[in-house]
Amino acid sequence: MSDYSSRGNTDRSITNPRPAGTLTASPGTGEPVTSGNAFLIGDCMTGGYGSGPDILHDCTIAVDPGEIAVIVGPNGAGKSTAMKAVFGMLNIHKGSVRLNGEDITDLTPQARVRAGMGFVPQTNNIFTSMTVEENLEMGAFIREDDITGTMEQVYELFPILKDKRRQPAGELSGGQRQQVAVGRALMTQPKVLMLDEPTAGVSPIVMDELFDRIIEVARTGLPVLMVEQNARQALEIADKGYVLVQGRNAHTGTGQELLNDPEVRQSFLGG
Repeated sequence: MSDYSSRGNTDRSITNPRPAGTLTASPGTGEPVTSGNAFLIGDCMTGGYGSGPDILHDCTIAVDPGEIAVIVGPNGAGKSTAMKAVFGMLNIHKGSVRLNGEDITDLTPQARVRAGMGFVPQTNNIFTSMTVEENLEMGAFIREDDITGTMEQVYELFPILKDKRRQPAGELSGGQRQQVAVGRALMTQPKVLMLDEPTAGVSPIVMDELFDRIIEVARTGLPVLMVEQNARQALEIADKGYVLVQGRNAHTGTGQELLNDPEVRQSFLGG
């Protein structure tokens, strides 16, 4: 595993962060999280897909500028559902979603992108027939200013993409495709970056590299909210961790607190 503590940079120019309050977590209690003035929060969300049964039950997840918040839990726990709820892809019957103090619960996903959300889904997250550079250009579709500087920052973050910028994205490896997907989301200059299973299907070496880059992004001041199946590795880089079970908050705390929690280790991390 990489030495994450020494990675990253302090260049904030790739993002458009604004100051926000802090989140007080309640590790290991299963009690509702104190949301305070978190920059992005899905607060006490209850809901599901269409007219189907509720999948989330009073679920709360949040992240502040410069932080990495990770959602983990067993299969079927509602991790990706919680992420999609925050992004507006399913119905919330109770609760709310707020971004920088503004209630965005009723906004469409498209409107949330314009409000500052950068969302990278687990699958179908690139245009395979387009070149790497064309994918990045597509990511900047909502912008009317010069995108050249942002594209150079993405290439600095992911140097391999600059080398392959004229190559169809569908010809890249799985890890490189994920870099394209993250880079495309950064092209909007988002206020928050949301990643759904960014390391799914990649090798441990590629996973480490992606986590290194995610740390660099967070250190620019951009909040990162991430769903991750590789729970132990994800909690090692997390400022906040949320363990979901059956759509509910089961354990909440810093990444290190959850790694040190005997119940979390036994139930979700293999002891």
